[in-house]
Amino acid sequence: MIAEKVSKSQQLIAKEDQYGAHNYHPLPVVLEKGEGVHVWDVEGKKYYDFLSAYSSVNQGHCHPKILKSLQMQAQKLTLTSRAFHNNVLGEFEELLHQIFGYDKALPMNSGVEAVETAMKLCRKWAYQVKGVPAGSAKILFATNNFHGRTISVISASNDPLSRKGFGPFLEGIEAVPYNDLAALEQKLTQEPNIAGFIVEPIQGEAGVVVPDADYLPGVAKLCKKHNVLFVADEIQTGLGRTGQLLATYMEGGDTKLRPDIIILGKALSGGFLPVSAVLADDEIMLTIKPGEHGSTYGGNPLACAVAMEALKVLIDEKMAENAQKMGQLFRDGLREIAKENSIIKIVRGKGLLNAIVIEGDENSSKAWDICVNMKENGLLAKPTQGNKIRFAPPLVINESQIKEALTIIAQSLEGF
Repeated sequence: MIAEKVSKSQQLIAKEDQYGAHNYHPLPVVLEKGEGVHVWDVEGKKYYDFLSAYSSVNQGHCHPKILKSLQMQAQKLTLTSRAFHNNVLGEFEELLHQIFGYDKALPMNSGVEAVETAMKLCRKWAYQVKGVPAGSAKILFATNNFHGRTISVISASNDPLSRKGFGPFLEGIEAVPYNDLAALEQKLTQEPNIAGFIVEPIQGEAGVVVPDADYLPGVAKLCKKHNVLFVADEIQTGLGRTGQLLATYMEGGDTKLRPDIIILGKALSGGFLPVSAVLADDEIMLTIKPGEHGSTYGGNPLACAVAMEALKVLIDEKMAENAQKMGQLFRDGLREIAKENSIIKIVRGKGLLNAIVIEGDENSSKAWDICVNMKENGLLAKPTQGNKIRFAPPLVINESQIKEALTIIAQSLEGF
């Protein structure tokens, strides 16, 4: 009997399984190259990337201008720590100020580090400015959130997978239902020691849950009324993904909402390396003094150079505007598919952050099977929360590519 030939992909997957931690369950594909909206596996097969590394690659894979900035800076200076000044950090912070309008920026690395930073800022501000008694500050979150996987952040989660086996959890953290202004008002009225309310403008990991149009403006008003910091986690929704530079720009009529703290990450580097940042005004940011918070790699010159170019590319190439147009085209196409195939129960999203809800409950394997089918047909997406499939391609995608992707999705749903 001739032994079945093992593919290169199978060999590499087996290595990960043998030598790596089992903390992810990836689709069975091994990627080695990316350009624009496409990625290629180790066998050379080409795919549409409809996950964009969870919206980290908004500018497209290996954008040449961002790549050039990485190469140029890497030849000069990559890391100094914050024990010394470097010649790029101030330029990066100034650009963030010019684009977003906040007095100060605090650069970090991963998104969850930025969330942790925002939590610390909320507490410091509560004690120094609001006058909350020492050790009594509380931070409020929305239910069904996803802000990362550190102990303090999962203390705010109600996802059993995130929490089981990791307790005890951090004290001083509470939650209210998402998209429920009455519940938020009741909590803020009852709890005078709440320092901040941290919320995703759109809940991505929950299945791209878009709140009512009055929700975020209502959050802003309630937080101001009760002297609570309004913190917007724009790590996934920001930087053009939803059709505006920030998802909070899409609410509040003619005026942009201005949360007290903005958290950025993911696409802040265009997918080249971990960069995150927390933005706030002096009254909040300057409550933290030297030695009270930091990161060896936070604000390193390589990251700053890359992030500056990533922001410029995003704006100069009008990627948010393209996301708005292509997102509408994509949702319209999904709704046409749903008319032909009743397995799609809901289509929702904004810009190029979209999702479909598949027939069946969250324990069903249909969404996974559909994603495997899409992979076979040349499009990569991933289920979230069991029966939901998130679609988030790079923001450089064009109309013909959207239409081709829709054809692949329709074909992949046949037989379900």
